[in-house]
Order: sequence, then C-alpha cells, then structure tokens
Amino acid sequence: MDLMEYQGKQYFARYGIPVSAGQAVTTVDDAVAAAEEVGYPVVVKAQVHVGGRGKAGGVKLAADAAECRQHATDILGLDIGGHIVKILWVERASDIAEEYYASFTLDRSAKKHLGMLSAEGGVEIESVAESNPDAIAKIWIDPVDGLTPDAARDWVRAATLNPAATDGAVDILLQLYKCYVNGDADLVEVNPLILTTEGKVHALDAKVSLDANAAYRHPNEGWDEIEATQPRDEREESAKEKGLQYVGLQGSVGVIANGAGLAMSTVDIVNQVGGGAANFLDIGGGASADVMAGAMEVITGDPEVRSIFINIFGGITKGEEVANGIVAALERVQIDLPVVIRLDGTNAEEGRAILEPHLSDKLQIQPTMLEAARSAVALATA
Repeated sequence: MDLMEYQGKQYFARYGIPVSAGQAVTTVDDAVAAAEEVGYPVVVKAQVHVGGRGKAGGVKLAADAAECRQHATDILGLDIGGHIVKILWVERASDIAEEYYASFTLDRSAKKHLGMLSAEGGVEIESVAESNPDAIAKIWIDPVDGLTPDAARDWVRAATLNPAATDGAVDILLQLYKCYVNGDADLVEVNPLILTTEGKVHALDAKVSLDANAAYRHPNEGWDEIEATQPRDEREESAKEKGLQYVGLQGSVGVIANGAGLAMSTVDIVNQVGGGAANFLDIGGGASADVMAGAMEVITGDPEVRSIFINIFGGITKGEEVANGIVAALERVQIDLPVVIRLDGTNAEEGRAILEPHLSDKLQIQPTMLEAARSAVALATA
C-alpha cells in the first residue's frame, strides 16, 4: 500500500520522527481553519498517489487566510497525472537551511536492508544517482543486527552532511529504521530531510509503502483506512470485491493463474513471446466455479482484452477439480473471447479429459506454458 504524504507523516509521527505540524482536510473552509490553527505561513499541498505535484500547481505557499483560501480552491479538484485532488495537507511552512535525502528499502540480492543517504536532497534520487553517484552514501544492514547508533553516525559522516545536522540526522535515521522494520514497510523515504535555520532536523516529506500482507500484525492502527484510499481502476475494484489478487496492466491477453509466482511467470512469458498481459490475476490455491467465474468476469470487463490465458498448476487442488471449476464457470459467464488453458500438476490428465468435450475454436488446451502463451498471443492479435 502506497501512502499519501499526510498518511506517511502520521505514520512517521508514531515512531517519534519529527514532522511539520499540519492537518489533512477536504474542503476550502477546513483548509483555512487548519492554517489558522497551525499558524501562518503555511504550505497547501495536494494529496495524490503520484509525483510532480509542485510542477502541476499542487503545492502553494500561503502567507494569510486569503491566499490559503485561494490556493485551496485552486488545488481541490485539480487533475495531477490522472489523479483528482480530493484531500489537502495544510502544514506550517519551514525555514530551510539545507535539504537531504534518506531512505530504507530491501536489497533482495544482498538479503539485507539498504539505507541510502545523500546531502543532495529535494530532487529525485535517480537524478542524483545518474549525475553524481558518489553523493549517495549506502549502508547494508543485517536484519539480525539492525542499525546501531555508531553505524548511523558513521553513515551520516560518509554522506558529508553538515556537522550541525549530525546529531539530529542520527536520531531520525534510527527512528526511521524502526519505522521501516517494525512498521512493516517495503519503503520509507524522506525527500527532503531538512536542516532548518534553527539547526533542527526533521522530515519535510514522507513516502511510505507498506506491506499489505502484514496488515494482520497492525490491528487498530488505521491500516483499513489507508487501504480504503488506495487508487484502483474499475477492474481492480471489481477484483477486490471478489477477493481476487489483481493488478491491471496495459496488454491484450487476460491472465488467470493460481499462485502469485505462477501469475508473474505467466505475465513474463506472454511478454517474452511478443504479446502483452492485460493483468496479473492470482486466484490463489483454489479454482472453484465461483472463483473462476469471478476471475473471468473481471477479465472480460476489460475492453482491451482479446484472449484469455488460464494457467493452472494443480497441487493440493487437483486437476479434475480445476477442470470442473472452469467448465462450470464457462456455463455461468458469457465468454466471447478465445480461451487458452494450460493445466498441469496433480491429476492433470483427468482434468484435461474433463475439458476435452468442451474444446472448440474458442476454447483450447495447450500442453506447455510456452505453447499456451504463444497461442493466447496469436489469438489476441488475430
């Protein structure tokens, strides 16, 4: 789950990370009231799941109530990268002396957490990495050992931050690491992390991505509210209602698979043979008629889909159960698109025998994943 700035700052605050005082609002009047409470000057910021807010006119400084009202009026309803602004974050403006960058994420290849810190903040870290890679100090942290104060201090020195910021930066980095690990985040990023003219260090922005699979570990911590604000298109909303793991893509081959790994591999192989997957859809461990019918309804609801590739590997769920689920689903859902099935694993032969009487120009079985992908792509482009 990707958090908006205000959600990220609220998340940071739980772990003692200093952030600017502010309030999230949804109306112009509430924006003015919030500004009066936090004190002028304030910054009125659009809250959307996309970057480039400043360039799009979604971040404005207000010195008084009249300016705040005008900016809030202009920003609410603004279209930023296809996202309509419905929420504003009104925060106390900061006097900035210097801007830094800090983040934690997972380096899967190293099997360690990766921290990045730079004295060049306020710009995209990718730009810094390209123009001046030496400006980014990296640290790899063994999850067993964690980040120690001494390691954090050495890291700050390696990043050549202003010595006046050292103590404050070390404190924040330790808390940011705790937020990242204990908060079950995939990414925490502060850009910029600022040194104020008063010599204090705090987070002026917050980018947080949470591991949705860890929600059960955070009851009563607002994860449901965060999940409700996640942007979804109509396809993704329909899939969520049916309890399906779905991500919309831009291709023309609809993908249905059981298991996240197989679904990802299916998307990859469709691309590999020259096609494009319209989605990632994981039906999980089961392939009942209800599940299959729901998956097909979501797939066929996408007008860009030209063929459907059902890729099932039977494990605990046996091949004949999968086949019966597919047959029943095809009877319940009107499918005008060609469907290619690859069925393998436990009792696959029995499953293919059940499907055999139903095969036609619109419904075919292929023996391998590669052949099935090629057929699905060919049918999508015919």
